[in-house]
Amino acid sequence: MSNAAPANPADHALLRPRIVLPFLLTGMIWGSTWWVITDQIDGVPPSWSVAIRFAVATPAMFLLLLAMRKTLRIGRAGHWLALAIGVTQFCGNFNFVYRAELHLTSGIVAVLFTMLIVSNAVFGWWLLGQRITRNFVAGTLVALCGIGLLLWHEAGLNPLGGSIGLGIVWAVLGILCASIANVVQANTTGRSLPMVSLLAWAMLYGTIADLALAWWTAGPPVLPERPSFWLGIGWLALAGSVVTFPLHYTLVRQIGAGRAAYNGIVTVIVAMLLSTLFEDYRWTAWTGLGAALSLCGLVIALRARSVPTPPLGDAPLEKPA
Repeated sequence: MSNAAPANPADHALLRPRIVLPFLLTGMIWGSTWWVITDQIDGVPPSWSVAIRFAVATPAMFLLLLAMRKTLRIGRAGHWLALAIGVTQFCGNFNFVYRAELHLTSGIVAVLFTMLIVSNAVFGWWLLGQRITRNFVAGTLVALCGIGLLLWHEAGLNPLGGSIGLGIVWAVLGILCASIANVVQANTTGRSLPMVSLLAWAMLYGTIADLALAWWTAGPPVLPERPSFWLGIGWLALAGSVVTFPLHYTLVRQIGAGRAAYNGIVTVIVAMLLSTLFEDYRWTAWTGLGAALSLCGLVIALRARSVPTPPLGDAPLEKPA
């Protein structure tokens, strides 16, 4: 009788078509959204840009819910969860991200957001009891070195005492908000609800918070006339929100919040390419090394071992006996 541990589907979760296709699609779409956001905040208060985006996305999400014949009823606990997701993900996260892009190139903000893997795993360990592994820690340290080199380059262009430092602060706050939403939606209440039902209500609550924040911080609405803004709103609201969030949050339930955040690898490649083409991002030997280290670190973290259930960060330090 063999003593070998049975094969676990989680070992190759990212290789299955129903995982890898939405994984790549969300990464590619979100990679493009970082660049589109730069036009959204050109002459428009960031809070109003976010509010308009989700004012368009929310009705579309409810239409998707009805088209899929999912229920509108999510119960009291579901509404409290939707409120938490709406305030953190669709209000806090996006308002911080848009402000970060006032001070940093879109590609650099995308690189910073790869650290969502770290916060997802830490919050998952803290809130849901998921374990963190050696591969995850090693890969994270390598990625942090790479991100440090990229930020060092940015700081050379603008001292950290100026806008670059503020951009980093906004980005970190955005990461924390997104990570909280990623993890809490995978709790027992969230898993019992249809994904689109939970997201539709979360977007509605987030949109209400966005509108209130925009009016409070920037006054009456600002509605630009340029076509590029409204084309961007359409892409961000429909492709960047209605299409991607159901796919991404379903991945979180299937493979864990930490692994789902690995689509940041695809996102960074697309975002840095667009930043180079359209934002005149200049590569040097140091930034090339930083980008390479960031991606290598994420790949190292992907090397998971067997687990009894999909974890948030990676496989446990040791296989269960």
